[in-house]
Amino acid sequence: MATVFTVLADSEADATADLTRLCELLGLQPLGAPSLVLGRGRWLARAAIAERSADVEQPA
Repeated sequence: MATVFTVLADSEADATADLTRLCELLGLQPLGAPSLVLGRGRWLARAAIAERSADVEQPA
């Protein structure tokens, strides 16, 4: 797995909303639903770079 981006938030709703925004801005793909960080009471959400079609021109 390549680079993984994370969001750490105080609630599941905040983690979901912020990860969705991050994905939209950076073209990322969520890696499942947010999970509760045991012992911390915070929520962790992750995303990775979305697969791109080979025929799409990549920026230099």
